[in-house]
Amino acid sequence: MKILAITQARVGSTRLPEKVLKTIKGKTLLEIHLNRVLQSKLINKLKVATTVEPDANKIVEIANKVGVESFKGPVDNVLERFLLTALPENPDYVVRLTSDCPLIDPLEIDKVIEACVTGQYDYASNVLEPTLPDGMDVEVFKFSALEKAYKEAVLRSDREHVTPYIWRNSTVKGGSIFKSFCVKNNEDFSKYRLTVDTQEDFDLIEKLINKLGVDKGWWEYISYLKIHPELVNLNSKYERNEGLKKSISED
Repeated sequence: MKILAITQARVGSTRLPEKVLKTIKGKTLLEIHLNRVLQSKLINKLKVATTVEPDANKIVEIANKVGVESFKGPVDNVLERFLLTALPENPDYVVRLTSDCPLIDPLEIDKVIEACVTGQYDYASNVLEPTLPDGMDVEVFKFSALEKAYKEAVLRSDREHVTPYIWRNSTVKGGSIFKSFCVKNNEDFSKYRLTVDTQEDFDLIEKLINKLGVDKGWWEYISYLKIHPELVNLNSKYERNEGLKKSISED
């Protein structure tokens, strides 16, 4: 069985340009992210899906430095970019990650992979009904589900965000096409943001890394925030998945 992880990364971003290239303690957010993903025990291979934009070479250089392959694909059709990145590998399962989650937890990645594989689901994630902090997002799906989504999805938001067609037609959401499962934490920590979409998000991550380093589990970062609520207030005004909700509304 082959499990391929793909993280999407591009230089351009609306609210915080070149965010994954920003550095903390001499390491880019992308490098921090990739090194944490590589600690997964269940992923067989990790690839970076970037764009054909000229500046994407900066992404490729970081991937090469870490020892990770990359693929350049369409800017806005990220569904196609994922499919083309995965095709040469012919995996059984694909793990979708995003590089704006620098503190992604490898234990949570493996937890979702195990749930998906053991339950023989077409799709499993911890995002359909989120209970973990924003920035711990993991989606796992059969490669056949990705192929089906590519062939059948027609909405712009479906192709721009990779998985909306899958989870909209998942059994968790009342659909019938994709047998699915939602991985939940016992306690809800979804109000916390450990993702980087704005300058305030970056400021928070920088403070956490400067204080705790880059090798802690998500719970240790959240435990620190719980006793420092003034840090939580740095980025608490931002809503989860604002980009996705905007794309869906435009459809």
